Amino acid sequence: MSIEVRFHIDKEDFSLNVDLKLPAQGVTAFFGPSGCGKTTLLRAIAGLEESAKDQNSYLKVGNEIWHNDTFFLPPHKRQIGYVFQEASLFTHLNVQRNLEYGLKRIARSERKVSLEKAIELLGISSLLKRRVDQLSGGERQRVAIAQALAVSPRILLMDEPLAALDMTRKQEILPYLDSLHDELDIPVIYVSHSASEVARLADHLVYLEEGRVLAMGNISEMLTQLDLPLAHREDAEALIEAQVAAHDDDYNLTYVDFPGGRFTVTKKDFPVGHSVRLRVVARDVSITLERQSDTSILNIFPVTVEDMVAENEAQLMVRLSATGTPLLSRITRKSASLLGLEKGKSVYIQVKSVALLP
Repeated sequence: MSIEVRFHIDKEDFSLNVDLKLPAQGVTAFFGPSGCGKTTLLRAIAGLEESAKDQNSYLKVGNEIWHNDTFFLPPHKRQIGYVFQEASLFTHLNVQRNLEYGLKRIARSERKVSLEKAIELLGISSLLKRRVDQLSGGERQRVAIAQALAVSPRILLMDEPLAALDMTRKQEILPYLDSLHDELDIPVIYVSHSASEVARLADHLVYLEEGRVLAMGNISEMLTQLDLPLAHREDAEALIEAQVAAHDDDYNLTYVDFPGGRFTVTKKDFPVGHSVRLRVVARDVSITLERQSDTSILNIFPVTVEDMVAENEAQLMVRLSATGTPLLSRITRKSASLLGLEKGKSVYIQVKSVALLP
């Protein structure tokens, strides 16, 4: 199953023109600068964008047409869960009754996610008897996500669900979003302006700019493409899919394997074989011509230079390949010259710091 999306929306001061085929599994992030059309596109998929109704639009979810030139499926019949920036809950009901709202129109046999499972995934069993106005911002948003799941959606749409939360509340809720990613067989479309959220949660990325799709693809490839703005942010990064290989109790370390070799990280409580995602920031990657032995850095790998692009008059961004896994390194133009870097050259990288994501 895939999700086919084609919208041509003209407003007085904005135009959205997209033609996409989205995967029907995992998390797809809509990402780009403010005003690029992320939320407009999400609302059009939900059937909430009035300006999309009378224009050239097409939406097909699996084998079902939801919108074309002659047909428009109303939002309440689209089997979607929608999570807004601000939790949309009934303040006169407690958490339990908020979650049960809308279940009466979903036959038990049609439920993809039981109410009990939604409560478990979002860790809100202790909140069920609480009034909505007694919840923190993070708790309210967890309840809103559980409510969206409880109606058994075919697609879960999330419009910057962490934007209204402070950093403490964001860190509180992110592990629950991780659990949705790992345990649900429902496609999630996630809108965000936070690169760190996207890097942690997304499998696929659609990069929008001025109402157009600039590029789309696997998150790891998208973050390291030198022709996209993502690879030139101050905190430009590479994501690496890996597996826990072993633990070293003597030194309190964990060893994590990927196609290019083995990373050493501070010990994490994951079982051997557990899939993880590593975040390697470009500024933490240095390049050497030979493998260094007299260094405190443990993560050293052979790589090939794939491309280089000037960041400014003093710096370059270098895209590297570690047995097919892309990485980035931000270095000075002088360093590149002294090392004689060029496309295809074999070198070594030293990774000074690496973050292990769940």
